[in-house]
Amino acid sequence: MVAITHAEFEQLVAEALDSLPPDIARYLDNVEVVVANWPSPRQLRTSGTPPGQTLLGLYEGVPLTQRGSHYNLILPDKITLFRGPILAICRTRAEAVQAVRRTVIHELAHHFGISDESLHELGAY
Repeated sequence: MVAITHAEFEQLVAEALDSLPPDIARYLDNVEVVVANWPSPRQLRTSGTPPGQTLLGLYEGVPLTQRGSHYNLILPDKITLFRGPILAICRTRAEAVQAVRRTVIHELAHHFGISDESLHELGAY
């Protein structure tokens, strides 16, 4: 497990977001990206995470593909990156940078309406 402070981890997340192509980034105006140390029991339960497994990240919101004219005055979608699980799978800072970027992109895919099944089909895993 690599040792990265909470502030350093938040910086890695910011760098991953800053590196997104402008054509993608322009659709993120109602998305909050936050860092938590570990997923809560509620997050594990509502995400359908099986016992003994954990989450690296979680998208909570209404995907762009499901929004219609009724979508207004809605709280921002939320993407949470979980520092503990991500760092637990990394041995080096370089691995952590890659894991953060991959997790950010994965959760953003859900924001764009791409399911885990579709990500598997696309070879994103």
